[in-house]
Amino acid sequence: MELGTYQYTWLVIVGIVVFFSIRLAVGYWASRRVSNAVDYIVAGRRLPIYLAGASIMATWFAAETLMGASSTAYQYGLQGVVFDPFGAALCLFLSGFFFVRLMRRARYLTLIDFFERRYGKAMSLMGSVAQLLTYFAWTGAQIVAGGNILHALLGIPVATGMIAVALFVTAYTAMGGMWADTMLDFMQMFFTAGGITLIFLGVLRAVGGWSGLVTEAGSLYVSNPFTLMPIPGEGYLGYTGYVGWFYWLAAWMAVGLGSVPAQDLMQRSMSARNEATAVWGTYMAGALYLFFGVMSPLIGIAMFKLNPNIAPEQTEFLLVSAAMQHLNPVLTAIFIAALASALMSTSDSSLLAGASVFTQNIMQHLRGRQLDEKEELRWTRIMVVIIGLVSVTLALLAGTIYKLAMVAWSLLLVGLFAPYAFGMYWQKANRSGAIAAFLGGFIAWLIGIFAYYPQTIEACAGDFECGLWDAIYISSTPAFLVSVILMVAVSLLTLKRDPARPIQDVDGRFMSPKNRLGILPLKKALSGKFEPEEME
Repeated sequence: MELGTYQYTWLVIVGIVVFFSIRLAVGYWASRRVSNAVDYIVAGRRLPIYLAGASIMATWFAAETLMGASSTAYQYGLQGVVFDPFGAALCLFLSGFFFVRLMRRARYLTLIDFFERRYGKAMSLMGSVAQLLTYFAWTGAQIVAGGNILHALLGIPVATGMIAVALFVTAYTAMGGMWADTMLDFMQMFFTAGGITLIFLGVLRAVGGWSGLVTEAGSLYVSNPFTLMPIPGEGYLGYTGYVGWFYWLAAWMAVGLGSVPAQDLMQRSMSARNEATAVWGTYMAGALYLFFGVMSPLIGIAMFKLNPNIAPEQTEFLLVSAAMQHLNPVLTAIFIAALASALMSTSDSSLLAGASVFTQNIMQHLRGRQLDEKEELRWTRIMVVIIGLVSVTLALLAGTIYKLAMVAWSLLLVGLFAPYAFGMYWQKANRSGAIAAFLGGFIAWLIGIFAYYPQTIEACAGDFECGLWDAIYISSTPAFLVSVILMVAVSLLTLKRDPARPIQDVDGRFMSPKNRLGILPLKKALSGKFEPEEME
C-alpha cells in the first residue's frame, strides 16, 4: 500500500505539520533557557531520570530504524536485526554498567575529553575526526529517510524533501540544543512507542495471536525467522563457516560495541543530574528500547505470513502499510507523524554531537587557547548549521548513505572502542598503544575489505553494493581483534618511554578508579539530587 494512494493522507500531513510546529516552538522555548555551553551541550546536567532515559532511547529509536527493521525481518527474520535492536540494546546495558558512571563523575562535555586527558592531543584529534565522519554520515542518513517519507506523502522530489528536513532540524537544534532535543524526545517517544504497540497488537490479532505467529512462520530467505544464531546449512545471512561467524559477531559489535564510544550516547548520559540518574537512565533506555524495538521485526515476520509475495524492494514502507491496514485513520496519522518526529530526534542528536566535538575538541587546538563561555556557545551553534549543510550535501550526493552511516559505527568499533575500554579499566594503557590500536584497526579493516570482497561479490551474484556492504562488516571482526591486540602489545612495549596517564576529570584532577561500575541504588536516581562531589 503506497502512502500516496492512502485516502487519509491529508490527515497524516496535518499530523506532521502539528508535530513539526511543536518542535519549532520547543526549540524557541529552550533557546531562552540556554546561557552557556554546558546548558547547550548537556542541558546544564539537570536531566531527571525520565528525561534522561527517554532521550537516550530516542538516540536510536528513529524512523529508518523502525521501518528498516520490519523490512529486514520480512526478508531474514530476527537474524537480520541483530544489529538493531539487539546490538543497540546491548550497547546501552554495557554503557550503563561499565562506562557511564565515571564519565558523568568526570563532568566531561564530550567523549573526546576523555581521550585527550587520558592519551593527549594526537589521540584527541584522531578521535574527533572519527566522530565527525560518523555524524556527517549518520545525519545524512536521517535526511535521506526524511526526504523519502515526504516524497511518499506529498509526492515532492526526494531532494526537495531532504533539503526541507535538513533546514527544519538544523533550525530548532541550533536554537535550543540539548534542552530542545530532550523535551522533544520525551514527548515523541510516547507516540512512537504507543503506535508501534498498537500496530503490533493489530497484526498479531490478524495472524491468530502468538500461536498463529509462531506456527509455520517464515521469512523470505531464512527458514527459521525466530533465531538470532547462524542456522546449520544456511549460516548467517547466507554466509557459512568462519565467514558467517565473523559476520554474526560483527552484527553484534557494530552497534553493540561501536556505539559505546559515541558522542551522542554519552552526551545524553552526561546530561543527567547525578551518577545514579545517568546509570539507571541508560538501563531504562536499554529495557524500553529492547521491548518496543523488537515489535518492528515481529511485525515484519507477521506480515510475511499474511502476504509472502511482497518483493524485497517493496518492503521499505511495510511498517507504514501495517499501520494503514490495522489502525484507524486518526491513530495512523499520529503514528506516521510521530515516526517522522522520531527521525528528527536522531537527526538533532547527531547534529549536536558533531558540533560539540568540533567546538570543544578541535577548535580549541586550532585557536591555540580555551574559548570563553560566549564563544563556546556561539561556535557550537554555528557548527550545528555547518554540519547540517555538509550532511544534506552528502545526502543529496549519495542516496544510499544509510548503509554508509552504519559503516561509520564500524569505524568507531575498529578504531576507538579498544582505546576507550582499556583506557577506562587498564592502568597501563598509554598514548602509543591507543594510537596503534586506532590506526592498526583501521588499516586491518581496509585490508580485510579487499580480502573478503571477492567472496562477498560472488555470494551477492555480482551486486557491487551488496558485496561491498558484506565485506565491510565481515572484515570488522578481525580488524577489531587487531585493534585490541595492538592496544595491549604496544602499550606494554612502550610503557617505559611513554608512561600511562591516569584518568582525569574535566578540571584535570586525578580520579580514583574505584566505584565505576553501574551498581547504584535506584532511589538515588529517582530522587534526582546532586551529590556534593558532583557540584560544579
